[in-house]
Amino acid sequence: MLSKRLIVCLDVRNGRLTKGVKFTGNEDIGDPVESARLYYRHGVDEVVFYDITASAEGRGIFLDVVERVASEIFIPFSVGGGIASVADMRRVLNAGAEKISVNSAAVANPALISEGAEAFGSQAIVVGMDVLAVPPTPDIPSGYEIVVHGGRKRTGLDAIAWAKRCEELGAGELCVNSIDADGTRNGYELKLTRTIADAVGIPVIASGGAGHPGHLCDVLTTGHASAALVASIVHYGQYSIRQCKEQMEAAGIKTRMSW
Repeated sequence: MLSKRLIVCLDVRNGRLTKGVKFTGNEDIGDPVESARLYYRHGVDEVVFYDITASAEGRGIFLDVVERVASEIFIPFSVGGGIASVADMRRVLNAGAEKISVNSAAVANPALISEGAEAFGSQAIVVGMDVLAVPPTPDIPSGYEIVVHGGRKRTGLDAIAWAKRCEELGAGELCVNSIDADGTRNGYELKLTRTIADAVGIPVIASGGAGHPGHLCDVLTTGHASAALVASIVHYGQYSIRQCKEQMEAAGIKTRMSW
């Protein structure tokens, strides 16, 4: 059995760590470099860095922050936001990231996924999916729609169909974020995560809604996710990385214990 991963998400705006609810009301909660260092020392498996306004503002990612984070941690480090070309990917990887996360740019140009996989390997390409629950229609039969530009623009794309296409194009991993659950701490959107995880053969990271370690256990078992991404519950000190992993272990979920 493969180990399940615990991943911390660092949403960054203007070089500062930020957090909101359902993609709105973001507040400054600290320095991303210090936070990354702390989570690394406490045993998190991976760190994901999102420059959350880069795509909407039409600019590149803050490479100086990427470089500073990469100098402090020695675990897999994924970076997303404002990455729209293979050249952008190369710059981020050269700044110290191990993985690239593409979202809005991949929807606009799906070939970006295959070009990135060809250049750097599928293991380096993560496709982020921001998903909104909607009434089912012939175009969106699953009732889950892909939304881009930080939740600002609906696409009309069915999330399940898009997940399958991303896998076909060479994505090595999908990060599925429920906009409806994001920041609420009411639990992950289990149906969404499970449906996508069952539809593809690549790992699925569940994102959006963790309120306590039990929610992680739910999405890693019932939700069929390969990894659980957390933010608010650790950023605000409600739970530690160790507490999350100990509850995962108590639930019979194989995970890496580093203490």
